[in-house]
Amino acid sequence: MRTFKIFLLVVILAFVAAIASASWFTVRHLPMNSDPTAFSIPAGASLRTAAQVIEAAGIDLPAWQLELLGRLMGRSSKIKAGSYEVDEGLTALGLLEKLTRGDVTQAELVLVEGKTFRQLRAALNEHPDLAHDTQKLSDRQILARLGAKETHPEGLFFPDTYLFDKGSSDLDVLRRAYRSMQPRLAAAWQMRDATLPIKTPYELLILASIVEKETGVPADRPRVAAVFTNRLRRGMLLQTDPTVIYGMGDGFDGNLRKIDLQTDTPWNTYMRPGLPPTPIAMPGQASLQAAATPPSSNMLYFVARGDGSSEFSESLDEHNSAVAKYQKR
Repeated sequence: MRTFKIFLLVVILAFVAAIASASWFTVRHLPMNSDPTAFSIPAGASLRTAAQVIEAAGIDLPAWQLELLGRLMGRSSKIKAGSYEVDEGLTALGLLEKLTRGDVTQAELVLVEGKTFRQLRAALNEHPDLAHDTQKLSDRQILARLGAKETHPEGLFFPDTYLFDKGSSDLDVLRRAYRSMQPRLAAAWQMRDATLPIKTPYELLILASIVEKETGVPADRPRVAAVFTNRLRRGMLLQTDPTVIYGMGDGFDGNLRKIDLQTDTPWNTYMRPGLPPTPIAMPGQASLQAAATPPSSNMLYFVARGDGSSEFSESLDEHNSAVAKYQKR
């Protein structure tokens, strides 16, 4: 009888010790190799895989313990993929809660209206939180990876703020920006003025990109669009400097000279009629709308006033007077 009592006591003590140990490991502060410690859980990862990733990242929590805790608490199928950062003082229980909430860390990339695809690629390459999968790809290879039907990337990406998990591929960000532009362009095309002298949504995108580059203040966008629409209707050369600059590529040093206006490229609208062959930048929503529905106007010219706004004119004489007033003073 005495032997049985001793055995029972040992079992009870062992059980209490196990409970105490389990409670301790769930609430103790987890030692880490760095503060904060970052890790990424891949999509579709099991609890076991996630626990192994976390242990390998330098968090002093044996993978089997986190896996056991997750199973005991019914969380084994609720782990969210993504990038995480955890700080000193976190417990195993807190870590499990973080994983099941999907409390991921995110970075952002801002695509700015009027920037070129070359500038967009530079921003991608310089971003510290992106995986640079496009770095060794040509423009056409990037479009192929995105499943795009176009052969030239300019203007195809909608300027906006894009949030992403740290460590995401830059291709994923580009794919989102490309897909974001498609419905917006389609909507602008559907709402367009039926009398516009353009034939395709892509031509609308080209026109919107020129409006974007030629606009100094938002209020001028519709009138800038009206000027170019009127010139297209009359068969006049567009004569817009940003297209010439775009066609010069790396040859542009910040100063546009008369010789540049007289040097032929596919984008030189001083020498070639109609729209250039491609967009020249990323147009925003306001420029798409202005290009699709320009106001009724007789304006054919405009010149920068020097404060960001433009002076609009109906005749060449009026325009020359405005140029003398604002550009040659």
